[in-house]
Amino acid sequence: MQRIYLDANATTPVHPEVVEAMRPFLAESYGNPSSAHLHGQHARSAVEHARSAIAKLLNATSKEIVFTSGGTEADNLALTGVLQPFLDKRQPAHLLTSQIEHHAVLYTAESLHRRGIQLTALAPNSDGVIDPAAFEAALTPTTELVSIMLANNETGAIQPIGKLARIARNYNPAILIHTDAVQAAGKIPIDLAGEFKNVDLLSISGHKMYAPQGTGVLFIRKGIHVAPLFHGGPHERQRRAGTENVPGIVALGRAAELATAWLA
Repeated sequence: MQRIYLDANATTPVHPEVVEAMRPFLAESYGNPSSAHLHGQHARSAVEHARSAIAKLLNATSKEIVFTSGGTEADNLALTGVLQPFLDKRQPAHLLTSQIEHHAVLYTAESLHRRGIQLTALAPNSDGVIDPAAFEAALTPTTELVSIMLANNETGAIQPIGKLARIARNYNPAILIHTDAVQAAGKIPIDLAGEFKNVDLLSISGHKMYAPQGTGVLFIRKGIHVAPLFHGGPHERQRRAGTENVPGIVALGRAAELATAWLA
């Protein structure tokens, strides 16, 4: 019996060109990208090439791309990284999200709420979309962060992130906007200098776009401070400590190049 795989929203197979791109970094090019010697600098060059490819896919700058272990870590870093300083200073802060987010956002939001963050989770309308009027009504003077996914993994509904971000920005320019774009990246155009210019943080995951599991990215717009989840070395401009997963990053970079070509 021939089996047909139809669960690409859960995970995609690794594209053959992605496998070939990462293969040398699994055996031959094993340098630490933080090392000053030739092996390390070869790895660093590969990491930065991938960073540039992902930035191009999102129409962002390379310095705004932070590598993570996947979408879950990227979501956690976005929410906790923005709101932890308010908890530390015992300042009131409100997080506005939706009831249809991935658990990486919902459970992080609930954890922050238990620690003192005010939380509102909006229900979608009958089309599975967050209503802009309800969204605007839910904003408060203490809203510091909005997190609404771009595309839903169960229904496929695409949220009007550009419009919601503009509403939040008009209400209070200081509100930060995060979107979980894990199910959207590589499938629909994402223009962080155009339609999504008001989005401050955006998460993607490699294994939803033909790269291996265990790779991801958090876009952090220039000028936005995010408190790190991990402490150690100065990796990723001191935003995500830990030696980079070079094979996975190279793979995600190649997958981003393919996606950019497919979406052209």
